[in-house]
Amino acid sequence: MQAEEIESLFTRSDGTFLCARWGRPIAPVIFGVSEETLRIFKGAIEAVVVLAQHRMAETDPELGANLMVFVFRDWQELLDVPNLDRLIDGLVPLVDTLRAADANQYRIFRFDDATAIKAAFVFIRMDDALSDVPAETLALSQAVQVILLWSDTAFSNRSALAQSGAAIILRPEIGALIRAAYDPVLPAVATDPTHCLRLAARIAPPQ
Repeated sequence: MQAEEIESLFTRSDGTFLCARWGRPIAPVIFGVSEETLRIFKGAIEAVVVLAQHRMAETDPELGANLMVFVFRDWQELLDVPNLDRLIDGLVPLVDTLRAADANQYRIFRFDDATAIKAAFVFIRMDDALSDVPAETLALSQAVQVILLWSDTAFSNRSALAQSGAAIILRPEIGALIRAAYDPVLPAVATDPTHCLRLAARIAPPQ
């Protein structure tokens, strides 16, 4: 991947550039799924975390769980989750906005003092479109989209996943970019697009 392509993945629709990774081990919890689907989601998250050479944990010392995934049929169900409004400011107007937009997914990130990711909330409304998506594909897609703070338009034109025979896999160049972004030599947070030059150098094929 060239630096310009990488930059587009972290430049938001308002023109700001921000590349951020997790600053702490990821402790996930998934609500609203069967035991089998739970294993699929946790397996996908673990696979992406291992790819990034990051870490997982059973619990987060500050938050308990710092990656919360909610799977449901109607946005109204979020308002019935006990104390969720204490974790997410403006939950009621957010639900109203997502319902009006007929959205089927949404992600919220929280950041530490250094602006590294410290928590994420993933909302998945199983409408007709998502109900046709295999659990493995849905889980891998969400795991990829929370491992870094991508642009809000990052995968609007091209998915992070690809077909390989009968399997759905992470596109190799996106996997390489995730590994590069978690290089411990690099900062956890970058607001200057020149950061993409260092990322590109780390995923360039050897000469």
